[in-house]
Amino acid sequence: MLLMTPAKGFAANVPGDDGDKVEKLDSVVVSASRAGRKTPVTYTMVGKDELSGANPINSLPMVLSLQPSVVTFNEGGTGLGNSAMTVRGSKGSQINVTLNGITLNDAESQEVFWVNIPALPTLINSVQLQRGLGTSANGSGAFGASVNMSTASVSADPFASMDVSVGSWNTFATTVTAGTGLTKSGLYFNVAYSRDYTDGYIRNAWVKSQSLFGVLGWMKGNNSLRLTYLMGDQHSGITWNGIDLSMYEENRRYNDSGEYYDANGNVKYYDNESDNYRQHHIQLNYTHQFSDALTWSTTLNYTRGDGYDEYYKASKKFSKYLSPDYIAANMPGQGSKKSDFIIRKSMGNDYFVFNTDVRYRTDVLNLTAGLNASHYFGDHFGTMLWNSVLGDGFDYDKFNEGYKNWYYNDADKNDASAFVRAEYQPVEWLTAFADLQYRYVGLDMRGPDDDFESVAYKNNWNFFNPRAGVTASWAPEHKAYASVALGHREPGRGDIKENVKGSDISPIKPERMLDFEVGYEYSSSKLSASANIYMMEYWDMLLETGRLSSSGYAIKENVPRSYRRGLEIAAAWKAAPWLRLDANTTLSLNKIENYTSYVQEIDEWWDELGTTQAFDYGKTTMLMSPSVTGMVQVSVNPFVNASSSLKTTTLSINGKFVGKQYLDNTEREEMAVPSYFVSNLSLTHEFKLNSGFLGLSAYVNNLLNSEYYASGWRWEYVYQGTKDMETGVGVYPQATRNFMVKVSYRF
Repeated sequence: MLLMTPAKGFAANVPGDDGDKVEKLDSVVVSASRAGRKTPVTYTMVGKDELSGANPINSLPMVLSLQPSVVTFNEGGTGLGNSAMTVRGSKGSQINVTLNGITLNDAESQEVFWVNIPALPTLINSVQLQRGLGTSANGSGAFGASVNMSTASVSADPFASMDVSVGSWNTFATTVTAGTGLTKSGLYFNVAYSRDYTDGYIRNAWVKSQSLFGVLGWMKGNNSLRLTYLMGDQHSGITWNGIDLSMYEENRRYNDSGEYYDANGNVKYYDNESDNYRQHHIQLNYTHQFSDALTWSTTLNYTRGDGYDEYYKASKKFSKYLSPDYIAANMPGQGSKKSDFIIRKSMGNDYFVFNTDVRYRTDVLNLTAGLNASHYFGDHFGTMLWNSVLGDGFDYDKFNEGYKNWYYNDADKNDASAFVRAEYQPVEWLTAFADLQYRYVGLDMRGPDDDFESVAYKNNWNFFNPRAGVTASWAPEHKAYASVALGHREPGRGDIKENVKGSDISPIKPERMLDFEVGYEYSSSKLSASANIYMMEYWDMLLETGRLSSSGYAIKENVPRSYRRGLEIAAAWKAAPWLRLDANTTLSLNKIENYTSYVQEIDEWWDELGTTQAFDYGKTTMLMSPSVTGMVQVSVNPFVNASSSLKTTTLSINGKFVGKQYLDNTEREEMAVPSYFVSNLSLTHEFKLNSGFLGLSAYVNNLLNSEYYASGWRWEYVYQGTKDMETGVGVYPQATRNFMVKVSYRF
């Protein structure tokens, strides 16, 4: 894992073809959103070897967990299922994620739900992780980091492989890949299928997922045409409730999802308390090289997503799931009557994208310009599957017809952007950089939410996001850079819908951030090292403050001033032919100026009163933003000089430290996630077997068997007319020591 220097392209030099031309046609698809060696932004590369060699249970955030300033956790405790990552403390909705230049962030929530695209590490060829605002990105702007993934790769020869992995908690994973290689006619076809299953660490953390990836392409002369298909299908138990901290001390594998009591007071669990989603991504790309200097690429993308969450809700009022009109017409006066319900909250969405860019490159000028336009349509609706009072004889299909009787809302979002980026070398050792982006966003939301309150909202935004910087490279081993960038981010659906329900709340505003980056890199055959200082200055950052809308909903509000400032240091040292050391650390301050928290009032019977009290905390630390993170990794290849297959044997051990974090923005010790250190070990070996290679891998996660939790949430109330608070904490426990074994064969 070379942390500091960019990885080389993965395109093959095909016999009889111009290798440089193949590489240009193959890589230009993602080049518009990626930084190059001389681009003055902070980034690291993760190549195919590291991706394919990672623990097969790990989702992409868990694979990236050793990168500088990255913190990850998994709701179910393992690497499979709902995973999340932060970069420099920036959360998922502030991280722009692209696949072959097309944004994967959900247009409404701005999140990437990694569980919906399982097995990504086995399907992609490289990842560039940019920290800070980085280069111009399509879709929801990067507001702290960006993850640029590429599937682009053309193999010279036919290939096939199969991986089979088994591990703790009945984990089983298989991946099969095959490809024709580039034929004489210029055609090629690659396909990969992955299926994963686990019971998970905590109760109800089971996952059943599958992925299908296919590429049909043609490359000849100056032309490349490629059709890419990616399907992700996941069914998983709901784990986002976490565990109350008091229960964590008693049983850290407990999960109350689906829990209810029968008529005799016995604890029961609804087995299908689950999250279910399927996505289809279809991309058609055409690339043409006019000359050695000029290349044009255009991509059309369509994404379809469908899914639902299913819940068992015990002892709920009819008025919770039946509209007032339905109750008035069919069961007058019984809205307060209670019953058990099985319900689904469903969604469907369509995402259309047109993306085109042109690149002009000479020895002194690298110029890229691009256009992106997208339309997103998403609907959200609720259905009732069963009710203990109405019973099995009730016509639930008729009730749900048209999704009118609980809720139905939808939204259209249009996004259009244009950018031009230039890197110019006035002298051989100096590169000047400029990146100018204009972005238009239009959003129209309609209909009632699941509480029958309207979420109607319509707005549009116009953003100008300039970037500029310089890079100096006075010798091949040395590089220094400095840059400044301005970025904007529109509020997400969740931010907006609670805000519009409260007429007494100030209208929500977009966030704005100014990012300063200064860095130095050294790279030689044995040692690479880097250090950079960043200052991410925010205006109008959106944060939950505890304030309620007039209807009693928790909302986010704009905080006038906040910042993230830090120092990142990383190094990789090839100490001997058989020994490699990697390490990085981040020291940071993540502060809010003059923070005020609004706490909901309750009476002596714990009834919520719909009013709040304000508590001023002054300057505080942002939630889930550790001031210290770091990692170290040792890789040993003890038989590197052997003439047998022993020379492939590699032992790697790493450790990640994450400093104390806070569950809210008040910087109170009782709301803190303690610092933790977790280590992992892997052992790999490969045999030559007939015309192929047989690989054996073993993984030990959480080698030291640490019992820790990596994230969580909190609740709090204040008694009316007093300053006396009631508080509680929920956490996400991570798995104790566990094991995976993988057998692979490739030829």
